[in-house]
Amino acid sequence: MIGETGKRKSGKWKLNRGAAAVITAALLISGQLMTGCGSDQTAGKTGTEAVSGRSVDDVGNSKEKSEKSNSGEENTAGEKEKTKERAGGKAEKEAWLSSGTKGAPELSGLKPVGSMKLEYAECFHVWYYENGYKVLDIPEAGQYLVVPEGSDVPAGELPEDMRIIRQPLKNIYLAATSAMALVDAIGGLDSITLSSLDVDGWYIDGPKQALEEGKMEYAGKYSEPDYEMLIAKNCDLAVESTMILHAPDVQEMIEDLGIPVLIDRSSYEKEALGRTEWIKLYAALLNREEEAQRFFDEQAELVGGSDRFEKTGKTVAYFSISTDGMVVIRRPEDYIPGMIERAGGTYLFADMKNPAGESATVDISMEEFYSKAVDADYLVYNGTIVGGLKNLDELIGKNELFREFKAVREGNVWQVDKSMYQSTDKVSRLILDMNIMLTGGDTSKLTFLSKVES
Repeated sequence: MIGETGKRKSGKWKLNRGAAAVITAALLISGQLMTGCGSDQTAGKTGTEAVSGRSVDDVGNSKEKSEKSNSGEENTAGEKEKTKERAGGKAEKEAWLSSGTKGAPELSGLKPVGSMKLEYAECFHVWYYENGYKVLDIPEAGQYLVVPEGSDVPAGELPEDMRIIRQPLKNIYLAATSAMALVDAIGGLDSITLSSLDVDGWYIDGPKQALEEGKMEYAGKYSEPDYEMLIAKNCDLAVESTMILHAPDVQEMIEDLGIPVLIDRSSYEKEALGRTEWIKLYAALLNREEEAQRFFDEQAELVGGSDRFEKTGKTVAYFSISTDGMVVIRRPEDYIPGMIERAGGTYLFADMKNPAGESATVDISMEEFYSKAVDADYLVYNGTIVGGLKNLDELIGKNELFREFKAVREGNVWQVDKSMYQSTDKVSRLILDMNIMLTGGDTSKLTFLSKVES
């Protein structure tokens, strides 16, 4: 059954959200991949009060901090168990559940009983209410009331712009490709039956196999979805990336069909593990919080803390070449430079001062790139969007100046393959790859990096 969307006032549903979509697009269209969770850099400022993207009163990047209660007080074992039961949770140790409810939207007839613990993610928040209701808050995107199976939307007025998502979710249209691996990692791939990419557009196995076996169907790209298919397949949720903000009329049309649109902003996270932690948001939609917590803990343990790897003193330039010959580099605040630093390297453009705009990338001239990176120990080419390099000659073919680069002369040019952008579940493994590159480690253990041969 196609679910309701929009807000409810005086007993009526308002489905037309086009004006709001146009305004939002105008505000964000120039910064679709910006770092941070919004233009004011304050996560969770959606709803009744400003809220951190982490467990509200529990800001910090350590598991130790996130294990504490949001209110700063430890519940008794009995109270924790009651909180878990009221929230509809089943986690044995409630590793994902906190008792803090500060900032939770007020819902008529429903009492907030907890919130999701987050360690790195800053761009979403989840509150739990009695009887299994949940609210997802994604700054700059909106709030979403998740209604459990067999339950009704609470009576009374809902907060402004709150969308309704009804469980169980059986026919999701997924157009935010970075979310696919996260849903797959918690065993929820069967809930996604409609994809914005066909078989040849995927570089990860889960959706490729599902499409080949007919368990998933291509329903058109994000900007041109097959509306008739969405209706025929009883689509119950459309998950979009911020690219949908370039096509507000499409979002409006989908919502006018009664299909809620959830906008994924994981690419705005400053930490790689923050992107991976979005697995918990999708877990909340599918009631798979336990699975998500276990998976996330494994990934966090794999890459370790910020001090796991010693500094090597080696400099790294991470870049790509655009079709107009400009060099595209990452802002210092982006998660890629952070991974380079955590791997023991030094990001060459870490001292870039307040570049204009809010995008995660910055375009500079080849001459400017040359002046900074000609003596870099390593060049890492970003092949996730524009495609990889066959060999060093192809790189030199893009600009003859590359012949003079130290990394080219010494054979220290590497590249990231296309699968990394879609592999949000394990993107932090690039830290391990970078360390292997920097230390001459075992290349058979690489996940995303490969050396560009002569």
